[in-house]
Amino acid sequence: MPSQNVNLTHHFLIAMPAMADPYFSKTVTYICEHNDQGALGLVINRPIDMTLENLFEQIGLTLGGGELRLLPVYFGGPVQMDRGFVLHQPVGAWQSTMSVRDEVGLTTSKDILQAVARGEGPSRMMVTLGYAGWAPGQLEQEIAQNAWLTVKAVPRVIFEMPPEERLPAAMELLGIDFASLSDDAGHA
Repeated sequence: MPSQNVNLTHHFLIAMPAMADPYFSKTVTYICEHNDQGALGLVINRPIDMTLENLFEQIGLTLGGGELRLLPVYFGGPVQMDRGFVLHQPVGAWQSTMSVRDEVGLTTSKDILQAVARGEGPSRMMVTLGYAGWAPGQLEQEIAQNAWLTVKAVPRVIFEMPPEERLPAAMELLGIDFASLSDDAGHA
């Protein structure tokens, strides 16, 4: 087994146009952790038909007024799709948070949502249901098979852009126009 020589923590994975897996076709995934145990990431550009207000109602919390109520919840990946994951800045000190390079927090404990309901949550956040996971060596193998492009993550793509702009923005970080890669080129 080859030793791991690349760490894609705090990188975007950009699905190549030929990606056949419906879970990942046309996605950008933020890699929260990558080590010899495998990798964990969240798809950041696939909103689902649920708002934060709906999610909070389901878990018995009331979300105050304002724009937060209307924020979409995202499909984070096909693993544990019944579980919420919160990507946020600043990292903060929640019960169950993984710090990603001290830049972004990934929290799975309910205390962060309780704080958001009180108006005391992190200044920037996105909530997903589910995550994407790879076994040891699996992600490296998929990259070797040209399933993904990778680029260092820029948090503003996650937190400041609408979901439909995140894929082109991640491609732009690589200096590539996504339309030029598309396998259905020729459409104006």
